Amino acid sequence: MSREEDAGKGSARRPDDGRGERWRRASGRDNERQDSPRSRDGRSEERRTSASRPGPRSWDRGPRPKDGGPRREPVIPEDITGQELDRSVWREMRTLSKENAEGVAQHLVATVSFLDDDPDRALEHAQTAARRAGRVAAVREGLGLVHYRRGEFSDALREFRTARRLSGSHHLLPYMADCERGLGRPQRALDLAASPEAKTLGEEDNIELAIVVSGARRDLGQPDAAVMVLRIPALQKANQQPWAARLLYAYADAVLATGKDDEAQEWFSRAVVADQNQETDAAERLAELQGVVLEDLDDGEDLDDAEPADDETE
Repeated sequence: MSREEDAGKGSARRPDDGRGERWRRASGRDNERQDSPRSRDGRSEERRTSASRPGPRSWDRGPRPKDGGPRREPVIPEDITGQELDRSVWREMRTLSKENAEGVAQHLVATVSFLDDDPDRALEHAQTAARRAGRVAAVREGLGLVHYRRGEFSDALREFRTARRLSGSHHLLPYMADCERGLGRPQRALDLAASPEAKTLGEEDNIELAIVVSGARRDLGQPDAAVMVLRIPALQKANQQPWAARLLYAYADAVLATGKDDEAQEWFSRAVVADQNQETDAAERLAELQGVVLEDLDDGEDLDDAEPADDETE
C-alpha cells in the first residue's frame, strides 16, 4: 500500500485512547496523556462479549466454574485501593453499598491501569465492574471504552448507548460516531454529528467530534471536505491546549490525503511542537514525509536539520 493510500484511509477510531479526563487520574498518569491515533488503518476483529444483567449481588451470577463454586473475579493488584478513581465516578456509585462501591472502584482503576499493556485483563476487570454495577453509567462507559480501545466497535457502541441512556449526558457522541466509522457506517457517524444533541457539546468534545467527522468524510471519498471540516477557529489557536496536538495531527493527516505533502509537513511540524507528552506519532509521520530515519538522529538534533535518508529504490 502506498503512503497516499494509507493516508487516505483515515482512522478507524477517534484520536484518543478512550480515557476521558475523569479516567486519567485512575491510571496514575495525571500529567501524562496516553492517547494515540497510530491505528490509522486496520480494524480489530469483532469479539462478542456479554455482561450479566445488573441486580443485587449480580457479580455472583452468570457461568459458574465446573466445581459449582462462586464466580471468580480477576485479582486486584495490591497497590490499587479504588481511591484513585475520580470523584465524579464515585458520585455515580452512591446508590451502591459501601462494600460493592469499593470493589467496583478497584476494578475500574485496574481496568485503566491494564488498558495499555494487557487489554484482555483490562476487559476482565471492566466486565466484572459491569456485573457488579450495571446500572451505573460510568461503569458502562468504562466497559465501552475498553471495547473501543480493542477495536470491538459493536460492543463499544452498545455500552456507550447504555451509558448515555443512564446518564442523560451526550459527551459520548464523538465515541459513538467513531464506532459507526469503525463498523463501516460513516454516514451514520455524520448523522450523529448533525443531531441536535451534538450542538450541546463543550469545546473539547466538539473538536473531537469534528475530527471524527473529518475521518468520515475521508471514508466517503471526500478528502477536500475532510479538510474543510477541521478549518475551525480552534485550529488557528491550537498551541498547548489538551486537544491541540490531536487537532493539528488530524488536520495534517487530512491535508496529506489530498496530496499536499509540503503543506501536510507544516501541520505535522505544528503537531510535534504541541505534542509535549508524545500522545501522537506526529514526529514519526513528519520524519516519514521528510525521508528521515528517526533512529539515525543525533541526540538533540531537530528534524528540520536532519539529512534525508538515501532513496534505496533508485
